[in-house]
Amino acid sequence: MSSPDTFASRRTRLLNRWYARRSRRQRGATGFVSQPEPRTIGSFARGRQLIAGNLLFAGYLIESQDTALWDVAAPNAAFDADRHGFAWLDDLAAVGDMAARARAQTWLWGWIAAHGTGRGPGWTPDLAGRRVIRWINHALFLLRGQDKAASAAFYRALAAQAWFLSKRWSAAAPGLPRFEALTGLIYAGLSLQGREDLADPAVRALARECAAQIDSQGGLPTRNPEELLEVFTLLTWAAAVLHDAGRGVPGPHQAAIERIAPTLRTLRHADGGLARFHGGGRGLEGRLDHALAASHVKPGQPGGLAMGYARLSGGRTSVIVDASPPPRGPASYNAHASTLAFELTSGRRPLIVNCGSGASFGVEWRRAGRATPSHSTLCLDGYSSARLSEPARGSGREALIDGPFRVPTEISQMTDGIRFQGGHDGYLRSFGLTHVRSLDLSFDGRGLAAEDMLLAVEDADKRRFDKAMDATVLSGVGFDIRLHLHPEVDAALDLGGAAVSMALKSGEIWVFRHAGGPSLTLALQPSVYLEKGRLKPRASTQIVLSGRAMDYRTRVRWSLSKAQDTAIAVRDLHRDEPDFSN
Repeated sequence: MSSPDTFASRRTRLLNRWYARRSRRQRGATGFVSQPEPRTIGSFARGRQLIAGNLLFAGYLIESQDTALWDVAAPNAAFDADRHGFAWLDDLAAVGDMAARARAQTWLWGWIAAHGTGRGPGWTPDLAGRRVIRWINHALFLLRGQDKAASAAFYRALAAQAWFLSKRWSAAAPGLPRFEALTGLIYAGLSLQGREDLADPAVRALARECAAQIDSQGGLPTRNPEELLEVFTLLTWAAAVLHDAGRGVPGPHQAAIERIAPTLRTLRHADGGLARFHGGGRGLEGRLDHALAASHVKPGQPGGLAMGYARLSGGRTSVIVDASPPPRGPASYNAHASTLAFELTSGRRPLIVNCGSGASFGVEWRRAGRATPSHSTLCLDGYSSARLSEPARGSGREALIDGPFRVPTEISQMTDGIRFQGGHDGYLRSFGLTHVRSLDLSFDGRGLAAEDMLLAVEDADKRRFDKAMDATVLSGVGFDIRLHLHPEVDAALDLGGAAVSMALKSGEIWVFRHAGGPSLTLALQPSVYLEKGRLKPRASTQIVLSGRAMDYRTRVRWSLSKAQDTAIAVRDLHRDEPDFSN
């Protein structure tokens, strides 16, 4: 999303342009202090697509076999940010053959010719930091076979961007953008000959950002798991560069790594992917495990919540629950109304998911993905547990407001499993009802017993509920318990419409049942699975258990369990090949 069109943002853009133009006057570097080691991980499949001329950035596909990357008209700012950030270099390096190198070299020196003098939209601190990291990581891949003039242009452009970062890193927004800018500056300062003076201020600034942005739970204010992984990866890269240069890692920097590592382990599902909450996706394949290994932090998980999430695990099953109030203020621009929603993964197969972030598919999909009905939780009368603010003038960004304020939770051990209990007051103002959810996962991971309750507790709450009942002519307040299924789950109504059977590609069979009697309606309805990197949302299915709250206390019990004839251990040999064509 673009930044708000305020005086401060206009001044920031003006200063970025001014320093970008001035950067071309800086003295070029003469080479690297030491041979840089590539640390970024790319996608072989995406690399092959890029070589074929299929430019897929920010959800847009442009087929351009012969047109230079920088001559393609960008459909929006996100497309421009993706290509100017140079993360696609990781994908071409993952292929690594002569065709991939030729494409990477053509596009990189094309950028130098078109934008190396400080022109274009790529001169922001976060994009410059992201770009510098990739150029240094893949320098050997890029410089092979290049003549002296091309190498000089490469080092001159790197030095110009390093100088720009030294002047403008503080203009990056707190959080991931600033971590990207500072890590890029540290990379450049410690790698380029004659630029060592840039490193020390950046190292100190990064340590201050770690202390300010990483909380005691090892989390970020945005509560976005994928963003936390990106920050963690940057911190481990910066620490590795410091070690390679024979320097120590500042205490706040190392402490942040040690706080984040157990939190990410909590947010990792049984299949190795991240829980998808508050605008985050599953993360690039292999990125999480690689970052955790590179951190050298011993395995362990924090007691209680991690960045506001609860984790239950048993056997080969993981359940991750959004167990805290949603982010507030500027941290909520990508936040979702997902309180008490959960995801469940069995072995290598996601079963229950949230729809995810629709940001790459346009404004309407972005809004839809943030609403409570797009999450695996209870939704009251079609309302979300939080609202979106009016779009900020000039930016279109919408904060999450009027969300749950109190979210008490408890995790306890039972004789046969682990129990999560939580509640939230997101519906109190409109309906006088508190949503309470209990999830019991068995130790063997074969069963999840759940209970959702809607309670009017205080006298003021009961008066609000009575008013809501009057508005429906005493027909009750409607609710839906939604469980969104992963697109690869094959679901069907069973037992005459009283249950849902779900088949996973591993061969496992799961069954959804409820104990609500005739007052509840069970249905399978269409859903979507939203993930960036695809051209359109993937069609999916959701289980919807509907009823009406008629009293001050409404209780619904339901369960998810493996079918009795499903083996305890399933050999899941089916391999998933990446597909970015839809």
